[in-house]
Amino acid sequence: MAVRDLEDARDRDLVRRVAGGDEEAFRSLFRRYGPMAKALAARVVRHTALTEEIVQEAFLALWRSPASYREERGTFRAWLMSTVHHRAVDAVRREEAHRRRSQTVEVEEIQPDIGQQVVDVTEQAEWRERVRTALGSIPPEQRQVLELMYFEGKSQTTIASELGLPLGTVKSRTLLGMRRLRSLFSEREEVS
Repeated sequence: MAVRDLEDARDRDLVRRVAGGDEEAFRSLFRRYGPMAKALAARVVRHTALTEEIVQEAFLALWRSPASYREERGTFRAWLMSTVHHRAVDAVRREEAHRRRSQTVEVEEIQPDIGQQVVDVTEQAEWRERVRTALGSIPPEQRQVLELMYFEGKSQTTIASELGLPLGTVKSRTLLGMRRLRSLFSEREEVS
């Protein structure tokens, strides 16, 4: 029992120091209770990113308003765990409410605008043709790198390996090819 009283007294002292802006006291409390708070939040929300956010918010509340912990109401540990638990439950409730709203929202059937569909298809065809023409206008080694990157989804490292080129060469060809394409598109838009 004496050990617990000593720990509680130490925690109260650390909270008082936090109230004075002592960052090291804050770090001490975080090191001591952070893992415990994270474990509690994880049991409630079962989502790692949300768990970390909840713990961060609870400790941030301590840093911003250390007076929200009231010594006469109990131990710091109980206060912190209560804060974490409430925030975790609130997060679960928000998620549940969001899920219910999204399930109850009826998706209205929107009749497609045939005219817009024709315009979209026509514009896509025009853009494809513009891209093909522009690609045909750049040097073959630049075109090859761009095609491998954008049409086959390969990384510059993979392209360098496949073509037996230094990575810097692939990067240069990519940059030069993109600049050339940009200038070709700008020229064509000015003409149009």
